[in-house]
Amino acid sequence: MTYLAKPKLHHPSLTENKACHTRRDYEGRISTLCAGCGHDSISAAIIQACWEMDVEPHRVAKLSGIGCSSKTPDYFLGNSHGFNTVHGRMPSVLTGANLANRELLYLGVSGDGDSASIGIGQFVHVMRRGVNMVYIVENNGVYGLTKGQFSATADQGSTSKKGVVNADSPIDMVSLALQLGATFVARSFSGDKKQLVPLIKAAIAHKGAAFLDVISPCVAFNNHPGSTKSYDYVREHNEAVNRIDVIETKQEIVVDFAEGEVVEVEQHDGSVLRLRKLKADYDATNRIAAMNYVQQHHAKGEVVTGLLYVDSEAGDMHEHINTTETAFNKLTSKQLCPGTSVLDRINASLR
Repeated sequence: MTYLAKPKLHHPSLTENKACHTRRDYEGRISTLCAGCGHDSISAAIIQACWEMDVEPHRVAKLSGIGCSSKTPDYFLGNSHGFNTVHGRMPSVLTGANLANRELLYLGVSGDGDSASIGIGQFVHVMRRGVNMVYIVENNGVYGLTKGQFSATADQGSTSKKGVVNADSPIDMVSLALQLGATFVARSFSGDKKQLVPLIKAAIAHKGAAFLDVISPCVAFNNHPGSTKSYDYVREHNEAVNRIDVIETKQEIVVDFAEGEVVEVEQHDGSVLRLRKLKADYDATNRIAAMNYVQQHHAKGEVVTGLLYVDSEAGDMHEHINTTETAFNKLTSKQLCPGTSVLDRINASLR
């Protein structure tokens, strides 16, 4: 399959930010995700946020795991550092990179399958350690690369593309992040750019573990099993010599609603997602109140969006363990290996 490449030439009239970059300088390769995928909207929001904040692309380290969401770092900040880890292991690789060089802006992008299942242990420790990073989960409730099985965040009672009912209780990544001690916790919807871009900017500016859960619709695996337009129905009523999947082009789901309001967003399969945006007078400095607020509205079938909790005076892992401010690649051999006598004293102190 051949994909068109983006032209390298930029129109001379494009607006530059204070870092002398246009918005195009923050883009990556052309996305290969399904048309209408919410993940592409998140990539666009990251591009917009970094451009507005005058972030230098080469000062960013973007890391991901495995999954549709973990492909997206290829679609933004093409001139930044990037590393695609194995499934669920992004947090530990990012932690190591952060320990070695605190001078970069660390952006971890993951999915609900990558973070809430195989990588949940890694997610737990990167949050509780306060690693200075922006952790974005692109949450669609399914495993998109392996044909739409339920992820651990899928709501109990929801049905898969084949009509299977999910009997398991969901893991709420926001509540988990709050309990683990994350010092910036927010949730948004991929189609709400007015809310998402400022939240990403705030997460970038925050010192400590900043977690952002973004509900992101999947256009390939949320087709209602009772629909005569679904792929399964067509297969059951069609005598075909082979079996081919075609992902129909769908429009991006976009919402715009006021603070304190609830909006019902119809998904591509006809199901409805109820979003509640926080009121302007919401107190985001009370961790316990935030946990209760999320659970109260979850019981009503509502997904609360906005900045749920922030600790404006939070520290990070480097402060907790008193590391050097100098990046390891800038330390001399003498600093890295101080000699036998110093090492003996360190070892003796640990006995």
